[in-house]
Amino acid sequence: MNKRILSRSPRNLLFFFQALGLLLLLIYKGKAIDKLTLATAGGLVLVIYLSNLLLTKITSGDNYIFLITTMLVSIGIIMIYRINEGLGIKQLLWISMGIVLFFLTYFILKKIRIWENLTYLYLIGAYLLFFVTFVFGDRRHGAINWINIGQFSFQPSEIIKILLIFILSSYYSNKDRWKEIKNSSYYLMGVIYSFIFLLFLQKDLGTALVFYAIFIAIQFIYEDDKKPILINIGLFVIFGLLGYSLFDHVKIRFQAWLNPWKYIERQGYQITQSLFAIAEGGFFGKGLGLGHPDFIPVVYTDFIFSAICEEMGIFTGIGIIMLFMIFVYRGFKIAISQDNKFYRILALGISILFGVQSFIILGGVIRMIPLTGLTLPFISYGGSSILSSFVALGILQICSEEIKSKEDLDEAGD
Repeated sequence: MNKRILSRSPRNLLFFFQALGLLLLLIYKGKAIDKLTLATAGGLVLVIYLSNLLLTKITSGDNYIFLITTMLVSIGIIMIYRINEGLGIKQLLWISMGIVLFFLTYFILKKIRIWENLTYLYLIGAYLLFFVTFVFGDRRHGAINWINIGQFSFQPSEIIKILLIFILSSYYSNKDRWKEIKNSSYYLMGVIYSFIFLLFLQKDLGTALVFYAIFIAIQFIYEDDKKPILINIGLFVIFGLLGYSLFDHVKIRFQAWLNPWKYIERQGYQITQSLFAIAEGGFFGKGLGLGHPDFIPVVYTDFIFSAICEEMGIFTGIGIIMLFMIFVYRGFKIAISQDNKFYRILALGISILFGVQSFIILGGVIRMIPLTGLTLPFISYGGSSILSSFVALGILQICSEEIKSKEDLDEAGD
């Protein structure tokens, strides 16, 4: 009985937190908030609560990664709605769709068990998405990485990230089969570097860095031949220097990172305003609606963390960092506990994806590392990011369950 009460406590605490956040928005907006918005927000709170409850009934795996995610989502939606009501309503819809996609992904992966044998299908899908991006892509902030279909737009690279993890998982889980092909490791390197090269052509260097980090981490763990790893490290240095030399916006961002105060009126404006906002908020923040997040350009995507720190305090910022750390820790724990090699690598890749992407953007807004144009998973505004993140979460959820490998099933049949 005590165990049951304890297992429900985090969900009840999250429900209380979300209701409190909704109340804060009511206080901030006063009578200006319309009934439809209130009903939509209240509906999302209820959907999140019921989703967590449903998950405990249908899965034998980890029940906490979805809880952590919905906590991050709650903080993000409160801040986005405070900055821009229209974007807040859109984000509510994206999150609702994301939760639906989470459960669809979970049930599809649970029902079908041939994913480790579809390497070529993942490759074709990735190259096809790159082709579509180059032909129909729209340039934003210097990068060609958006596809517009009517009023709807999405980033194909968000899907390719997941396909990349599937490619690596299917390759290394079937390493014995691929060994029959001479120099198969170098062919894989060629494929991954072709992805990175195409991202360079799109000038989407933040995503290229995430791709490289996922690849080098999984290769370091599962590659028997260490020579390709050394080659990768050398190529990373070379490509970094080439990127700085060939792309002006890379050079500008690097210069703004080294000394933003020198370029405070131009390329250093965003990062300096970010630092001002974090410092202005102090430990407990100025209060919801009492800050000036509008001083930071594109604050609801790249710099949402700075806005949160200004109005909710560094205390909340530290909480967000800890939530990401716990999420990644549980992802690694899932990978270590998984007996099926394909799903083990899959869980590892997704954990690295979330860990690296959150580190890059958090490090960028506090000037720890040069800033890149990435979104903070589950918090920043963006349909493509939210939907792909929930799909990845659904994959991680199925990886947390006990999955028998093909060899185990064969032995059981004998």
